[in-house]
Amino acid sequence: MMMGLFRQELIVVATIAAALHNQIRIAEAIDIGFCYGMLGDNLPPATDVVNLYKKYGFSKMRLFDPNPAALNALRGSGISVILVIRNDDLPNLAASPDAVMAWLATNVEPYIKDDNLNIRIITVGNEIIPGKYAENIFPVMQSLQNILLSKNLNEIKVSTVLSRDTLGSSYSPWGGAFKPEVSGIMKGILNFFSQTASPLCINVYPYFAYASDPVNIRLDYAQFTAPGPVVTDGDLKYINLFDAMVGAFFSAMEKEGVNNVNVFVTESGWPSAGNGQLTTSQLAATYNKNFMNRILTAKGTPKRPFTHIEGFIFAIFNENKKQSAGIENNFGLFYPNMQPVCPVGHVFT
Repeated sequence: MMMGLFRQELIVVATIAAALHNQIRIAEAIDIGFCYGMLGDNLPPATDVVNLYKKYGFSKMRLFDPNPAALNALRGSGISVILVIRNDDLPNLAASPDAVMAWLATNVEPYIKDDNLNIRIITVGNEIIPGKYAENIFPVMQSLQNILLSKNLNEIKVSTVLSRDTLGSSYSPWGGAFKPEVSGIMKGILNFFSQTASPLCINVYPYFAYASDPVNIRLDYAQFTAPGPVVTDGDLKYINLFDAMVGAFFSAMEKEGVNNVNVFVTESGWPSAGNGQLTTSQLAATYNKNFMNRILTAKGTPKRPFTHIEGFIFAIFNENKKQSAGIENNFGLFYPNMQPVCPVGHVFT
């Protein structure tokens, strides 16, 4: 009798171990990015954050500034990085290539030595077109590109990050166009990307579109759960708002005469609180899971069906020091104590 019970216990333990192994195997295969913001006074140390990424198999990180603790923790982790140059640093960097070289020597070169860290893209600013720093972007990009080439670091791409505010319309895939006041800036930037094979980085939030007009924008269209096409553009059919918003950026680029630049979606997500029934943990889990599945299919959009789009979820943590309390500090997948906001299996299975 005791031997029978012992065998049953072994079977249960083996079953649990197999299930855990399968979960880990699936996690290790996740080819998607997660934004690591630090606007909180209760966030865990960077070493713990990197271990969290490794625990769940998150292979890509976006850093909003060259934080030394985070960059040191990332050494040898196997996690690739998109690194942002802070907006406030751009006027000084635009004034002199020497300033750009000093920035690179301080914030990049020590960490990539001996291939200890893979920095894939450096983005010159974040969501600053239109804005007071917009004119600084192009000269910094040019200086940075020239310096990277001179140091044989041409595997690092140079980009910048746009929000939907750059477009006059961001909801219709055929109507996308850059606002007239930024068209000249964007033309130069897009030609730079075309020549350097760099992607345009964009932040795409169906949540904000839906929340601003829930009467006319369907929730299932915003959450990737619509049963069939919702919007038709000639022969192109859109079953989710995300594809339509990405399509709007493609249309905007084409109107500037550029059609060979890909996009990276460097932010997308859904808040779990802050706006009543529009922001529940269930809605957040549904969006993030479906967004991940959408990216991991490696399929393009109806407008560019053979162009794979990489994606990053915003964000890894709820950050209590975000400027706009409520919605902005509830985009995290995890609480600062590293416990998931909703069951991890609801997102990562």
